[in-house]
Amino acid sequence: MIRDLIVANRTCRRFKQDFRIELETLRELVDLTRFTASGSNIQPLRYMLSDEPVRNDLIFPTLGWAGQIADWPGPADGERPSAYIIILADTSVNNRFCEVDAGLATQSIMLGAREKGLGGCMHWSVKRDDLRRALDIPERYEILYVLSLGKPDEKIIVEKVGSDGKTNYWHDRDGTHHVPKRELDDIIIG
Repeated sequence: MIRDLIVANRTCRRFKQDFRIELETLRELVDLTRFTASGSNIQPLRYMLSDEPVRNDLIFPTLGWAGQIADWPGPADGERPSAYIIILADTSVNNRFCEVDAGLATQSIMLGAREKGLGGCMHWSVKRDDLRRALDIPERYEILYVLSLGKPDEKIIVEKVGSDGKTNYWHDRDGTHHVPKRELDDIIIG
C-alpha cells in the first residue's frame, strides 16, 4: 500500500557504502519522474547520475547533512552514499515551476528507491558553486537538489512530538535517529 511505502520512506543519512547501486537502477528511478506531474507540463527538470566512487567523492563534500544535529559532520567513510542524483532546472526550457516540479520528482524518486530497499537523503544544503565546478555543470542548469542514495545502515524511530512541541530530529548515544512527527489532529484545522 502507498501508506506503508510513505511511512517507511524516512530520510537516511548513513549507508552501507560498499553496496553498489547500478546506473540502470538510477535510470529506473529517474524514469519515474517522467510520469510525475509538471507545472503546465513544461518538464524543465534534468538529472545527473553518479554511481562511481571517484565521482561520488567529488559530490560528497559539497553537501550539508543534518542541520539540526550541529555536532554531527555527516556520514563517516564506509557510511557514505553509493549513488547520487542531481536535480537540475534547464533554464533554457523554463524555470517557472522548477521548485514545485523538483519536490514532486524528488518524492517519486525517493518512494521508488524505498520500494527497491534503498534509502536516501534530499539535500537543499549544497555548495552549488563547488558542485558546479567539480562536475563541470553548464551554467544553463540551475542546481536544485542533490539526492544521496544507498542501502540504509541506521536505525530510525518515528515518535510523537513531545509536550514541548519541538520537532527537531536527533541521534541518541547509540546513533539511533529519532524523528518526532505531529499527530493527525494537530495538523488538521477546522
